[in-house]
Amino acid sequence: MTVHFSEGANPNIDIASKQLDAYNAQDLDTYVGFFTEDCVVSGLNGTPTETSRDALKARYAKAFTQFPENKAVLKNRVAVGNTVVDHELVIRAPGGEEFEIIAIYTFRDGLIARVDFAK
Repeated sequence: MTVHFSEGANPNIDIASKQLDAYNAQDLDTYVGFFTEDCVVSGLNGTPTETSRDALKARYAKAFTQFPENKAVLKNRVAVGNTVVDHELVIRAPGGEEFEIIAIYTFRDGLIARVDFAK
């Protein structure tokens, strides 16, 4: 499914798109640059697993090493105010493990301050 959004409708949509592109390129420095220094990552309604940009960088450095062909395909995106919700299909490798997730991004000052994952 290809999803199209009008550019500029909500600036957080552009940021969400760019961080997903950096994630898929496994461009670690660019990817973490879209998050606040004190960002929080958590499972939905769970205890935070990361509470800083440095912790986020360590998490994804490990993930990108473990799954060098990992990609996330955007299935749908909804944006309201400072929240962007992505429905994604994560593919670990061609022919490998696949799973769907919901990523709920909360924005502050043009960066992602929190992301909660549901799968």
